[in-house]
Amino acid sequence: MPSTINVMMSSPIRRRLYRIMDIILRVPPLFIMDSIFLSNMKIVPFPELLFNLIFTNTNSTNSTVFHLLYDKQSMITTTLTSHHHDSNLNSIQFQAILNNASAIIMALVFVASMTLFLLPTEYLFQFYKWILSIVTALLSYILNDHYVTLMFTNNDANGIDLQQQLSLTNGIHYMFITNYICQMVLAISFIYLTGIYKSIIPFVAAFFFILPYYAFFLTMFISNKYLVYFPSITLVISLIYILVTLILDIKNIIQALYLQFVWIKSYMRDLGLFALIESEWNRLHVPQIFRVFWITRITQQALYLMMEKYPTETSDSSILFNGTAVLDNAKHLMVRGCETIIAVLGMTSVLSGITHQIGCMMQSFLVLDDPDDRSIGSISAIMFFILALQNGLTSMEPEKRFLRLYRNFCLLFTAMLHFIHNMVSPLLFSLSASRNMSLNRHLRALSVCSFLIISPYLFLNYLWTHHTISTWLLAVSAFGIEVIVKVIITLLIYTLFMIDAFRTSMWEQLDDYVYYVRTIGNLIEFVFGIFLFLNGTWILIFESGGTIRALMMCIHAYFNIWCQAIAGLKTFFKRYQALRKINSLPEASPEQLQQFDDVCSICYQELTTARITKCNHYFHSVCLRKWLYLQDICPLCHKTLYI
Repeated sequence: MPSTINVMMSSPIRRRLYRIMDIILRVPPLFIMDSIFLSNMKIVPFPELLFNLIFTNTNSTNSTVFHLLYDKQSMITTTLTSHHHDSNLNSIQFQAILNNASAIIMALVFVASMTLFLLPTEYLFQFYKWILSIVTALLSYILNDHYVTLMFTNNDANGIDLQQQLSLTNGIHYMFITNYICQMVLAISFIYLTGIYKSIIPFVAAFFFILPYYAFFLTMFISNKYLVYFPSITLVISLIYILVTLILDIKNIIQALYLQFVWIKSYMRDLGLFALIESEWNRLHVPQIFRVFWITRITQQALYLMMEKYPTETSDSSILFNGTAVLDNAKHLMVRGCETIIAVLGMTSVLSGITHQIGCMMQSFLVLDDPDDRSIGSISAIMFFILALQNGLTSMEPEKRFLRLYRNFCLLFTAMLHFIHNMVSPLLFSLSASRNMSLNRHLRALSVCSFLIISPYLFLNYLWTHHTISTWLLAVSAFGIEVIVKVIITLLIYTLFMIDAFRTSMWEQLDDYVYYVRTIGNLIEFVFGIFLFLNGTWILIFESGGTIRALMMCIHAYFNIWCQAIAGLKTFFKRYQALRKINSLPEASPEQLQQFDDVCSICYQELTTARITKCNHYFHSVCLRKWLYLQDICPLCHKTLYI
């Protein structure tokens, strides 16, 4: 098998085909896991079964037995009287045991599917080769059985006439030739799939594919009634060969799995768990696989929907494609597209790809080269998945699920506006601070800022017009207004920097103005953070609780409230202490500046005003204050400036 992979990896086109095949072959396990999540089988606890069995064997005619039956939605309590319903009780117990057995089998299938999904590529190809070999044997059996049945149907009750079978005057010989060619193709495929390079045994096993056709020539020696069993014999021989080959190869399989386990253990020891997860994430192409899975799943459901709703009595298909029908079908597909956790992961992957492309387009429009800006896809995917988990999206009714999905999309849209602001804000600061006068880049950045102000305004206007006030609407409004405030703060700082760029002399108050503007913006964001925390607390207590929501609220309270408050206080106290230190130093008079006749040693610009240190060095007040944010020594002689 490794030789096949090496051949496939010999050219870029084959490497790409190999990667595509690797992605496609990992999609079927996802469909199996998705089907298991769709099933409504649940385990009835063993103590409850024991309770039922004990009370079944009691002789009390007045005893009442409570039986708990589990379905997908809720726990149903059924009360039965043992005196009148012994047969129903036994059937319920049997059904509960059967449900337990089915659930255990599904759990084993789920684990097997997950293992198949995680297999290394060479073992994945080998597994599908064995599956195809079994399918080949089954197809051969179906064709042989069909051919034998037709032979007996087209002959009289006394048996098969060999001369009539070989006669060219009827159409039986065409059927004989067609089936014979199909069996030869299946035999060759079976030989290739089971390993032509190993031994001559695959040829012997494949020979049984066409054995029923040669058996008709032995009708003079073999009774006709035995010919019916030849297709089954060929199938059994093929399956026995596959089973024996797998049993003989089990040692190599176990050894390969053990070596894989040892490699994972050593990788984790050397590089850590997160490095292993990142490596496996890239090896398995997880986003692409889930994307293919979800698109395939939606396409399949769309085809079923079209076949159900397509008009059968009339050829007019406009009923299916009018505006209302398209919206209803899209709504139905979106609801079905997030009904299991696997489907939610697929939808998350698709949204990640869409937002990633939006980030790339925005990056190209702003002429940015920073690859970190493209993380918008990953961040939006994580946010959407967390929202789906904390809201219990998969367990909702279709109407409620669609409404929740709509609300999650609204929150995701406002989050994307925040991400875009994080891309354009550093660009504006760098363009103004570096005095880059490229009009094209300035206009591009300012047009994005205009979009970030107009779009949330229109969006919030639409929401408040079409929806009543609710905790969700308040949360979306807070996020939208916060975007507008952040963009306005960015534009104010950009304006201050641009004014400073056109000034001929140093603007000492610039740092103060920028600090004041940023402080106002941070205070507004802090207030919004507290508001969102209170809003989330109300939702947690009175609307929809949950562990994930409580955990996310704790994270929000720590990072967006506590950490921001501590950082703001630290900045304020640093600035306050620096101002005290600066005010303790004497200010240079015009005569002293004229006598000094030099530039500031920090910024190398002309000294129009200055502060004199104890070591008799002259600096701009604003330059020295920034220096004192970090340390209390002179920038030139390193003597202590303030005690």
